[in-house]
Amino acid sequence: MMSSPKLSLESILNESGIRVSTELVEEILRKFENAGMQSYRFFEWVGKQRNYTHSVISYHTIIGSLAKIRQYKLMWDVVSSMRSKGVLNVETFCVIMRKYARAQRVDEAIYTFNVMEKYGVQQNLAAFNSLLSAFCKSKNVRKAQEIFDSMKDRFVPDSKTYSILLEGWGKSPNLPKAREIFREMIGNGCDPDIVTYGIMVDVLCKTGRVDEAINVVREMDGNGCRPTSFIYSVLIHTYGIDNRIEDAIDAFLEMEKNGIVADVVVYNALIGAFCKVSRFKNVYRVLDEMDKKGIPSNSRTCNVILNSLISRGDTDEAFTVFRRMIKICEPDVDTYTMMIKMFCEIDKLEMALKVWKYMSLKRFVPSMHTFSVLINGLCAKGEVTKACVLVEEMLEKGIQPSGSTFGRLRQLLIKEKREDVLEFLIEKMNLLVKEPLCD
Repeated sequence: MMSSPKLSLESILNESGIRVSTELVEEILRKFENAGMQSYRFFEWVGKQRNYTHSVISYHTIIGSLAKIRQYKLMWDVVSSMRSKGVLNVETFCVIMRKYARAQRVDEAIYTFNVMEKYGVQQNLAAFNSLLSAFCKSKNVRKAQEIFDSMKDRFVPDSKTYSILLEGWGKSPNLPKAREIFREMIGNGCDPDIVTYGIMVDVLCKTGRVDEAINVVREMDGNGCRPTSFIYSVLIHTYGIDNRIEDAIDAFLEMEKNGIVADVVVYNALIGAFCKVSRFKNVYRVLDEMDKKGIPSNSRTCNVILNSLISRGDTDEAFTVFRRMIKICEPDVDTYTMMIKMFCEIDKLEMALKVWKYMSLKRFVPSMHTFSVLINGLCAKGEVTKACVLVEEMLEKGIQPSGSTFGRLRQLLIKEKREDVLEFLIEKMNLLVKEPLCD
């Protein structure tokens, strides 16, 4: 899928003799969620195979992939296909609402909620909560609150509804509004659960009220609601940000004393706290402890350490950590982007290209941001031809480069009097489907 030209992908797949299964297709679509149109072509090909029917998971994954590259017309075509097969459900529309909200397409997200019944899917509290969550997670809590206030008579809010708004105002951050939601929740007879308490602790920590957050932890413990590892991870992370490393360690030890088993999220918070005060010997000791306890590191573990080392200018150590970590956990898009950007900024373009090559060998599909970082690095070194190849690769995947990245390349092509190449790339960009909202 990664190496085949788009025109020959279907024939190559036909000749491969691969017998597709639901599990295989779901795994491939997940792995290639950033591959844009290449994923869609595979999805289309699979749908034509004998004795195979797309699962709902496959449909939802490709809907998410198409939304990422703004192929909304095709996305709604998939929805129509699901309707014809009778497999549409509430989660289908929740996926679309989240994607529109993330792209700051407010009207389209609301439209998706409103059009559900037209597609034969009943609106319910889960869908309402998902719409609110979509806006809160895309930093538009005011719109979520506005929708909540106008629709709460249609749907009886539950603890999840209030928790969503509470978290949204916490991220804003707006502590008075968060307190107001918390009071309204209790006033309406909704008892806080472990999730609500966790969010309230997180809100207080984000607004610098860590000592008040400790009081909430004590209160919930007294109400028979035992603090979770997540709550301790929030406390440890906040202490780390405030350079209160001893308090972070004490919180970790208290958690263990209370019989709560540390997971990778807690360890990542502790690693972040040690990174903040540049105590890297402790960082490596924590990694060793995780290894002994059989708790695998994840990409977040790697990224926290790398980000700290790169910020300090310790690029050699960052590369050493990168090589160590890729042996024990799968890097994510942020890991690769961080390393490529680091090498571009320290004028080691050949190393950035090596990381890119390694990423390709691992069959990892880069995001728009990863492409942009390397294209900008190539442009900075005057490697215009290589930059053009990458832009063309992006467009082949249905991913449009950002205006600033393409503008930089455009200036270089004009400077080198290569207007023919520029026209070719612009033509390819114009071939991308740019349809308006379609039902």
